[in-house]
Amino acid sequence: MHLEFAALAAVLLAGTAFAQDTSTARYQTPQGELVVNSSQPQAHDYGAPPSFAQLDTSHAGYVTPSEADAYPPLANDFIHADANRNGKVSRAEYERWAAHQ
Repeated sequence: MHLEFAALAAVLLAGTAFAQDTSTARYQTPQGELVVNSSQPQAHDYGAPPSFAQLDTSHAGYVTPSEADAYPPLANDFIHADANRNGKVSRAEYERWAAHQ
């Protein structure tokens, strides 16, 4: 029952978490008051994407997942930047991805 109540509270708060920076909800339960605080993390400004050459530290002509870690937005989007899903991002794939950042 506790898990169901927590899940219900999370669903109820999901909409409000996106609408404002911080929200607090209070619910009365048989065990006492439940206070749920939620907020969105602050957006991080990573700046413009680095050049392909800065990321391709092995000079292999492509960026590997470990090289992509140097620029967190690319590491996060690696599977999408790697359009042909071969496990590496070519210069053309990187330029296409960077154009949308």
